[in-house]
Amino acid sequence: MREIPFIKMEGCGNDYVYLNGFDTAFLSEGGSVFDTGEIDISALAQAVSDRHFGIGSDGLVLVLPPSSPDKADVRMRMFNADGTEAEMCGNASRCVGRLAWQNGLVKSPVIRLETRAGNKILHVLKEKDTQTSLVRVDMGKPELARQRIPVVPEPTASDNNDQPCIEHPIYAAGREWNMTCVSMGNPHAVIFVEDAGSLDLPVIGPQFENHPSFPCRTNTEFVQIVRHDHARMRVWERGAGETLACGTGACAAAVACVLTGRTGRNLRMELLGGELDIEWNSRSDHVFMTGPARTVFSGVFLFDYSQTERGEA
Repeated sequence: MREIPFIKMEGCGNDYVYLNGFDTAFLSEGGSVFDTGEIDISALAQAVSDRHFGIGSDGLVLVLPPSSPDKADVRMRMFNADGTEAEMCGNASRCVGRLAWQNGLVKSPVIRLETRAGNKILHVLKEKDTQTSLVRVDMGKPELARQRIPVVPEPTASDNNDQPCIEHPIYAAGREWNMTCVSMGNPHAVIFVEDAGSLDLPVIGPQFENHPSFPCRTNTEFVQIVRHDHARMRVWERGAGETLACGTGACAAAVACVLTGRTGRNLRMELLGGELDIEWNSRSDHVFMTGPARTVFSGVFLFDYSQTERGEA
C-alpha cells in the first residue's frame, strides 16, 4: 500500500487526477518514481479514475520536471481512464499551467509545457476566483495530412496520404457520415450534425473510436453549428468514452468548421461542461485555446499494489 498525494482539477468538466512529480514524495535516487517504473502508472490511472472505487476522473496527469530545462519548464504525461497514455490533452494542459503557477513550480505565468505532442506555451491570464484560473494555450499548428493524423479512409480515385481528409464519407453505426480529420497532437474525426444532443453516443462513439480507418483509434467530435461564431459539440474520447469536454477536440472541431466554410476563425465552442474560445490564427497557422482551469479538491489516495484493478481511497 502506498500513500499518493493528489490534486483533483477540471477544465470545463473534463476532470483529471493530478500528481505533482516535483514533490519529494515522488522522488527517488534514480529520479521520479514515474520515470523509473517504481509505480505501475497504467494500473494507477485505472484505479484513481474509477468513479465508484477510486477518486473518479477522466484519467491521470503527471506533472513532472522537463526532460530539458533549457527548452521547457514543466513536463506533462496524460493517461486515459483505461490506462493508455495519450499524446496531449488541451483541458489538462490548462490545469497543469494553473497547478505549476499556483504551487511555485515555475517563476512566470508564461509556461513552456513539454508534452508527447511537442512543447506548448501556456499563459495563466488571471485568477477568476480562489479556485479557478483562465489559461490560454498555444496549441500549435493543426496537422491535416492523413498519414500523420493518422487516418486511412476508404480510398477514392483522387486520394493520397498527404491530402487532407475533408468531408470524407465513412460508414459507421449503420449509416454513412461525412468526417473531417485533424490532429492536434492526437487524432480527431469531426462529424457535423443537425442536433448533437439527440445522438446516442454510447452506441455511436465506440464504432468511430475503433473504426478500421483509425490505426491509433480516434477521438470523435459531433458538432452542431449555432452561428458563424458559435458551435456546440459532444465528444467521444478514445479510452475514456463521452466526456464533458475535450480541449484538443474543440480545437480540431474549430479547424474543421473553418475548412468546411461553416464558421470564421474565432469561435466560441460550447461543450457539455462549459465553453472554450478558439482562434485559428491565419498568420501563424497556430490554434489558440482559452478556457478555465479549476482546482476541485486534494487528498491522499491509497494505492494497493496487489490490487491492479482498483485502489482504495
